[in-house]
Amino acid sequence: MIGSYVAVGDSFTEGVGDPGPDGAFVGWADRFAVLLADRRPEGDFQYTNLAVRGKLLDQIVADQVPRAVDMAPDLVSFCAGGNDILRPGTDPDEVAERFERAVAQLTAVSGTVMVTTGFDTRGMPVLKHLRGKIATYNGHVRAIADRYGCPVLDLWSLRSVQDRRAWDADRLHLSPEGHTRVALRAGQVLGLDVPADPEQAWPHCRSAAPSTSGGTTSTGRGSFSCRGSGGGCAGSRRGTM
Repeated sequence: MIGSYVAVGDSFTEGVGDPGPDGAFVGWADRFAVLLADRRPEGDFQYTNLAVRGKLLDQIVADQVPRAVDMAPDLVSFCAGGNDILRPGTDPDEVAERFERAVAQLTAVSGTVMVTTGFDTRGMPVLKHLRGKIATYNGHVRAIADRYGCPVLDLWSLRSVQDRRAWDADRLHLSPEGHTRVALRAGQVLGLDVPADPEQAWPHCRSAAPSTSGGTTSTGRGSFSCRGSGGGCAGSRRGTM
């Protein structure tokens, strides 16, 4: 049973687009940590989110990966390289080579390293032209996961986030409901019983659309918040504001 979790990454893992009541971001990793903590005795779960918005792969490897290695947690989620892929002229094959070296470092000390693919951007006007490049990088991520025995949080196949309501107003980051659905999918990837199906249909009535305020997001058949849990998650974040 997972007793410690460290999240490594950029704005996606930091939780941009999912503000909590205290002004800090919540995000899928915090919500996923609650699912993990609920399966532990009170106070018997450690969680650290190291992710910082805007970071490129090499910055994540230099600043966050060594800290995760030192912590040697039961679980690391590693989502990196997306900002590199967005930059003109970058080669997804070369980015993947650097990604693999980081995965090798993490798998040497962590019980499980969950890697993350990029989203399918076919419905995102700003990023649609990068769809092929993202798909190429995703193929590398899956191959690396096979080589190192890593579970894959496959965001490309998560159909529910093709809905506009899964995204923040900037169309680049997830909304609170989008982050919630990713957290639920992460739970499924690790074989957890999750409180709702991340692929459940969105409400047809606009007035029934999920709230984007506060730290708790409804999932239709249940809800959970990063700010409280029966499992007593002892969490921490590096200051990123």
